[in-house]
Amino acid sequence: MFHNNPAWRDLGVRLASAMILTPISLFAIWRGGLVWALLLTLMVIVMAAEWVGLCRSRNSAYPFKRAGLLLVGLFYIGPAFFCLILLRQGSAGLRNILYLAIVVWAGDIGAYLVGRLVGGPRLAPRISPGKTWSGAIGGTLAAILGGAAAGFEHPLRAAALALALSVIAQAGDLLESALKRYFGAKDSGWIIPGHGGLLDRLDGVLTAAPAAFLWSILVTPHAMLWRVAS
Repeated sequence: MFHNNPAWRDLGVRLASAMILTPISLFAIWRGGLVWALLLTLMVIVMAAEWVGLCRSRNSAYPFKRAGLLLVGLFYIGPAFFCLILLRQGSAGLRNILYLAIVVWAGDIGAYLVGRLVGGPRLAPRISPGKTWSGAIGGTLAAILGGAAAGFEHPLRAAALALALSVIAQAGDLLESALKRYFGAKDSGWIIPGHGGLLDRLDGVLTAAPAAFLWSILVTPHAMLWRVAS
C-alpha cells in the first residue's frame, strides 16, 4: 500500500523526525520547570526566525518596510509560549500538557493517515489544497479517542474537550496555511524533515494552547482540564 505510492513518499521522513522529536518533547514535558521553559524558548526563537523569513519573502526589496507583519508574528507566536508555561505549573500541570499534546498529536496523525487513505473532497482548496474532509474527520475522531484515553478518569468530559480543542487546532492549521499562501511560501522553514518548519509542525498548538489555558482559568482552575474544579 505504501510502496511507490506518491501519497506516502514523505512517510519515512516524518517517522524519523517523530522518533527524534517526540522523546525530546516528552522529556521536557516530564521535567517541567527550566527544561520545559528552555525548550519552549528555543522553539519560539526558531519560529520567530521562520516568521521573519516569511516576511522577507513577501517584501524581498524592502524586507522590513511593512513592520506590521512582524508585530502580527509576535501576537501569533507569543501567546502560546506563555500559555504552555502556565499550563505546566501546579499539581495538574504535567497531566494537562500531556493531555493537550496527545489531543493535538493524535489529531495530526489521524488527519494525515485518513486523508491519504481515503482522500475525497478538499476541505479548503483555496487555502490548503492538500487537506480533505476525510482527513479533518479522521483527525477529529483520533483526537477525541486520544483525549478520552488521556483523561481516563472522566472520559466523556475529556472527549468533549478534545473535540473542541481539535477543531481549534485544525483552524490553526488552516490559518497557518493561509499565512503561507499570503507570503507565497510552501513551507515556513526546513528545520524538520518531512514537515518543513516549526510553524508548520506547531500550527495547531499555537491556537489550541491559548484555548486550553483560557478553559483552565475559567472552568478548571488548579485542576486537570477535563475536570470541573470544586
